[in-house]
Amino acid sequence: QVQLVESGGGLVQPGGSLRLSCAASGSIFSASVMEWYRQAPGKQRELVASITSGGSTNYADSVKGRFTISRDGAKNTMYLQMNSLKPEDTAVYHCNLLIMGNNYWGQGTQVTVSS
Repeated sequence: QVQLVESGGGLVQPGGSLRLSCAASGSIFSASVMEWYRQAPGKQRELVASITSGGSTNYADSVKGRFTISRDGAKNTMYLQMNSLKPEDTAVYHCNLLIMGNNYWGQGTQVTVSS
């Protein structure tokens, strides 16, 4: 029932910035937690950032100080602002909403950091 549409990925040089968006078909505040994951070829999927319904945020150590997760209830959209990007940030990024014990995933968007 819940559909997520992601956008904002692309190719960026090291040190650059990107802003990922995840638009939901319904109110994002029905979710107990909203998350961004990433997975690079040959590597495990990694939880990058999360935000709870109460607004509490958490980040992976690898992105602390560089990435910011946020949400806009009026637009039913969550965001991941990525600054000071590094080649190791290259991955497919997925958004996920946890609603009543169920996971709802976006289709993923490719982020490539390369010179």
